[in-house]
Amino acid sequence: MSHSLFSSLSAQIKHWGHALGFQQVGISSIDLATAEQRLHEWLAQQYQGEMHYMQRHGLKRSRPALLEPGTLSVISVRLDYLPESQVQMNALLNSPSQAYIARYALGRDYHKLMRNRLSQLAKQIEQAYGHCHSRAFVDSAPVLEKPLAQQAGLGWIGKHTNLVNRQAGSWFFLGELYTDLPLPQDDAAKNHCGRCQACLDICPTRALVAPYQLDARLCISYLTIEFAGAIPLALRPLLGNRIYGCDDCQLVCPWNRFAKRTLEADFLPRQGLATAHLLDLFAWDETEFLSRTQGSAIRRIGHERWLRNLAVALGNAPPMPAVREALQARLAHSSALVREHILWALQHTDRS
Repeated sequence: MSHSLFSSLSAQIKHWGHALGFQQVGISSIDLATAEQRLHEWLAQQYQGEMHYMQRHGLKRSRPALLEPGTLSVISVRLDYLPESQVQMNALLNSPSQAYIARYALGRDYHKLMRNRLSQLAKQIEQAYGHCHSRAFVDSAPVLEKPLAQQAGLGWIGKHTNLVNRQAGSWFFLGELYTDLPLPQDDAAKNHCGRCQACLDICPTRALVAPYQLDARLCISYLTIEFAGAIPLALRPLLGNRIYGCDDCQLVCPWNRFAKRTLEADFLPRQGLATAHLLDLFAWDETEFLSRTQGSAIRRIGHERWLRNLAVALGNAPPMPAVREALQARLAHSSALVREHILWALQHTDRS
């Protein structure tokens, strides 16, 4: 196929991607040498905490052709997920008796939805070109999705380490198709953070230790989702009412004034989680937790971590008899991890 025909196919791929509901589609090469060096430096600082999978796959994460042999190009896509206004989110963060859940997790789990659409895109490419191979990824393998997306022109990696787009902010998911087609590359996005460091200043736990450097061991998203152990004592009061993830760095980013509400019904809040009260969520037993989080990204942390996170949030909530009663009612929980966090919460409410 000639260069002009590959250019035509590239334009067609973007058209198909938009028709499938993606807000943007871009194409990049597989050269991630700079990102690979930065990853090695990040790992050397031990910033990954207990996310051992970050180094388990060797160079496959930064060298696409090692992960999927024959890969010559990467098609990156983004899909908006913002379910509500910034005013509503800030109001919730300032309501300590209610639970704050990262907004990406309020609706259905995005992995399956995006992977299905990427698979449809792959089929359309194969039907148009014939003998070619593409593989879809959505957080499902060692992929450096943000550097790839930046090279594909979808946005730049901001000082908070999220991808930012000038026209759309940062409230979006990313997905990739690795393909063996030598497609023309899009221009990489330029950085527009300037001197702003609002994200560094707002981070509750100071996890952004420097511009573009996140120490995951301090990050609320890591502590409430990825981390399975006891949350460090010094960090517990800083979690506030955040029980699953954290959006603070996105909430203050000035580029998010351009963010658009999601068009996907599947990403809208379910089970009343957008405005739920801590006590109501803490009352869920494991059966109810599994039922209420069916099809949700939240389910992956399990009931034990769910109660651990809620115990911390209740310890940070205004002291009320109902809070103490709820905590004391679970003091005999079978999990030592849960019991330890409940005891801390009881002691913390005594000091409040």
